[in-house]
Order: sequence, then C-alpha cells, then structure tokens
Amino acid sequence: MRIRSLGVIDDAVVELSPGFTAVTGETGAGKTMVVTSLGLLLGGRADPALVRIGAKAAVVEGRIVMRPDAPAALRAEEAGAELDDGALLISRTVSAEGRSRAHVGGRSVPVGLLAELADDLVAVHGQTDQQGLLRPARQRQALDRYAGDAVAVPLEKYAAAHRRLRAVAGELEEITTRARERAQEADLLRFGLDEIAAVEPLSGEDTELAAEAERLGHAESLASAAQVAHAALAGNVEDPEGVDAGALVAGAHRALESVRSHDPALGALAERIGELGILLGDVAGELAGYADDLDADPLRLAAVEERRAALTQLIRKYGSAGHPENTVDSVLEWAERGSVRLLELDGDDERIDELTAERDGLRLELSALAQALTDARGEAATRFASAVTEELASLAMPHARVTIDVRQTEDPEGVEVGGRLVAYGPSGVDEVELLLAPHPGAQPRPIAKGASGGELSRVMLAVEVVFAGSDPVPTYLFDEVDAGVGGKAAVEVGRRLAKLAKSAQVVVVTHLPQVAAFADRQLLVEKTNDGSVTRSGVTVLEGEARIRELSRMLAGHEDSASARAHAEELLAAARSPE
Repeated sequence: MRIRSLGVIDDAVVELSPGFTAVTGETGAGKTMVVTSLGLLLGGRADPALVRIGAKAAVVEGRIVMRPDAPAALRAEEAGAELDDGALLISRTVSAEGRSRAHVGGRSVPVGLLAELADDLVAVHGQTDQQGLLRPARQRQALDRYAGDAVAVPLEKYAAAHRRLRAVAGELEEITTRARERAQEADLLRFGLDEIAAVEPLSGEDTELAAEAERLGHAESLASAAQVAHAALAGNVEDPEGVDAGALVAGAHRALESVRSHDPALGALAERIGELGILLGDVAGELAGYADDLDADPLRLAAVEERRAALTQLIRKYGSAGHPENTVDSVLEWAERGSVRLLELDGDDERIDELTAERDGLRLELSALAQALTDARGEAATRFASAVTEELASLAMPHARVTIDVRQTEDPEGVEVGGRLVAYGPSGVDEVELLLAPHPGAQPRPIAKGASGGELSRVMLAVEVVFAGSDPVPTYLFDEVDAGVGGKAAVEVGRRLAKLAKSAQVVVVTHLPQVAAFADRQLLVEKTNDGSVTRSGVTVLEGEARIRELSRMLAGHEDSASARAHAEELLAAARSPE
C-alpha cells in the first residue's frame, strides 16, 4: 500500500509480507493509520477529518496479487477493471471537503464495489470484533459462518419460509381484525357502483352534452345568423333584384371568361374566380341546411340539462376532485377500481380459509427446517468448541475448555421443535452462547464473565483464529487482539499467528515484542517532528534495526544491553522449530 496525507502519515509505502507481517511503533505514532488505510481500500467510511492538515486530499493505493479466477478478480472484471500482471490495483481518495472516489483496475467505480471485493479479500479481526463476539446474537452468526453450507442451506430455506409466514400472518390478521371496516368499505363501494350504473354514463358524454346545450340555448340567434349569411352569399328569395356575393362572383367570372383567350394570366384568374364561385355555392348550401336542421325544441334542451345535472353529481362524488381532467371518464375509472376492490372484499371468507391453510403449512415447514438448523448448529458447535479448546492449549491455557450452549426458549405461540413449542425468529429457534471453563473443576460460564482480561484476549484470539480458518479469504488483519496478554502467553500468541501465516497472509498490529518477533516482516511506524511539522513514516525493519525496535518494545529504550539480549533471544526462539 501507498499512503499519502492520511493523519500523521505524509507519504509512506507499506510492503506486507506474503506470510506474517507485524506493524509496531510507539503509541500515537500512527499504527492505526495503517489499519485505517486498509479499511479505506476495503470500502470503509471516509472521514474528512483523517486528511492531513494542509493537504487537499488523502490517497491510499493498494496492489493486491490474486489469481485471475479469484472471486474478487471476476467481480472486478464485471465492473470493467483489468488485472495488471496478476495484480489488482485499487485506490481510494478522500478530499478535505468529504468527497470520496474509488478506482479499481484503472476504472472509476462506486465505493460500494470496494466493500463487495473486501468480502473475498480480507477478514478483519480487531478489538471491536472482540466486543461484538461477546453478544449471543453475534456468536450465533459466527457459528453459522463456521458451519458453512450445513447451516447456510437450511437457513436460506428457513428465512424464506419465515418471511412468507410473517406476510401471511399479517394479511390474515389485517383481514380478520378489520372485518367491520372492510364490510363498511364494501357497502360504500356497492352504493357508489349502483348509483353510477343507474345513470349509465358514457365516456366523453359530458363534453358532448355541454356542446349540445350551448347550441340549443342559442338556437334562435344561430338560425338568424345562418339565414343572414345565406342571403348574403346566395341572395334573398323575397328580393330577386337584390345583390349577393354569388351573383357578383358569377358576373366577374363571365367578364373574364370572354377575354381569357387573349392573356393566359387573366385566364388563370378566371379559373380561380370560378373555384371561388363553387366554394360560395357549397357554403351557401350548408348554411341553408344548418338553418333547416337546427333543433330549437325546448324539451330537448331540458332533457340535456337534466342529463348534465345527473352526470355532474356523479363527477362531484366519484371524480378526481381538484384535477383538471375531472370528467365522466374519471368516474368510470373509479367504478373500474371499485369493482376490483369489491371483488377482493367479497372474497374475504375464501381468502381467510386460504391464508389459514397456508399459515398452518408454513408453521409445519418451519418446524422441520428449525429442527434441521438446530441439528446442524449442534454438530458445528461440538467441532467449533473442540477447535477453540485446542487453540487455547497452544496459547498457554492447556486446561481451559470451551463449550457452546445451543438452546431454545419455550413459547406457547412458537413452533414445535423436538416435541416442544419454542420461540422462533428470522434465524431459527436457537440461542447460541460461548461458555468457558478456564481450569478443571470450574463451571462453564459465558466468556464475558468466565475469563480474566488476559484470558479473554487469548480466548477471543483462539475464536478469531478458528473463524479465520472458516473464512475463504487469503488475508487476515488482527488489530491488537493480543491486548492484555504478556509473558509466556504472548510468546504462544506469536507462535500461533506464525502457524496461521503458513496458509494465509497475516497482518498484526501489535505492541508485544513476543508477537512481533515471530513475524516474517516487521514494519515500524515512526513519528518525526522537525519543530513545525509532525509526520510519520513506515520502515521495513531488518537486522540491527529490528533488534533495536524489539529492545525498545521490551525495555522502553533501544540501547539496553539486557533488552538487546532478550530481543535476540526472542528472534532466535521464533526462528527455531517448535
């Protein structure tokens, strides 16, 4: 990784060993910035407060070696990224204003993609995870992860059945508890549909009736206007000598027709006047027909107004109030929706029977799946407890014994498992709790209560190591999970992490020299101050430099002869076979 302008780190390159890398340094030197940097590459929350003062942005870049067929590589390729000589390049930029950008394989991607890739790349085990594992709910999740498909397959089926059961039970309760409200709703719908059916409105009818009412209400003025216009165009029969437009146009046409042969331009005008005469004749004929056909019957007008009043009442009651298209069509749409809803309400009794039968069937299915989950968890719990107990023997707790209590709580409203009615939830019927008996004769107690501070750290490290073995990821980050451990136990912690590093990449942020001595590579995060600017850098420690750092970790200063001897002894012990 390359880290720039992040916290106290100005510009540093972090080269992690393929095996075991230990990150050490004074308190406050910036060791946590290394963990934070990795977290940013894994899609962690971008905090603008982490940007170094005076810098515009913090940048973290990482080069991750992986197989081309690795899940993370395939997912990155789906997003358009490309591997660079067998490595995936990832970068994350956080600006001082809080904006965040991510790039994978040379392609800009959403930050969420980094979190997706992280699931297949790195498992983080830190002090926060320790506290989380003290909660029974988290312990059940961890056991399920350890069990693998033996729990995952029935759990997926159980979760789907549980979701469906909740939906069915909710709908059944809604139907039965709101029976009166639903009956009242059905009565109102029937009344409205009957009222609309009695009027029998037609689509667009209100618009057509409005136009007809307007015409009938002005029948006399319309007829008079049509007659005057007709007389102007075609003449008045009562005044044969009167002048009309048709006669004038006909006269003009005759005048031009007599001379059109002498000039083609005048002939063209004669043709246009002839067309005008034909058009005037057509319009005059339509005006005569309009006046003859105009219905001025007051009874028809009364019938139209009565129909309009009936439609207006329907629109006011069932239309879209306040909507510009509040017409008969909106009433018809209401009727269509109301008919569908009424069918639903009228089918309540049948629906209740269907839902009741489905609910009972789902409860039986849940009982069988819950039993399968309990059996799988019980088998996994035995294997897990044995594995953790074995790990504790390697961590200077040879007589400690870990067990896992998988139990259920009786509930008369629950599902039947093992002949009992027990409470159930989205993850099954089981409550899972890790118990510790730290020495022979001690009663197993919850790990939060049954272990001292140092014992708790070792127990949690053993748990983390066992869980790490069940995680299909190539890299594990342990952030000071060795807190509270010292002496011989610390040596055993280092030896156990080194053993784990034989099959995976292990990165440990530690303050214990006994742990750091077992690392294949030790990185020192060191703070410098020139009087005006404080910055931290990351250095790979080798030879004499590593002995000096281990001496500092042992005695508080690098030049102590006894500390140097002890540091050399630690390194020698770490390199010797077990």
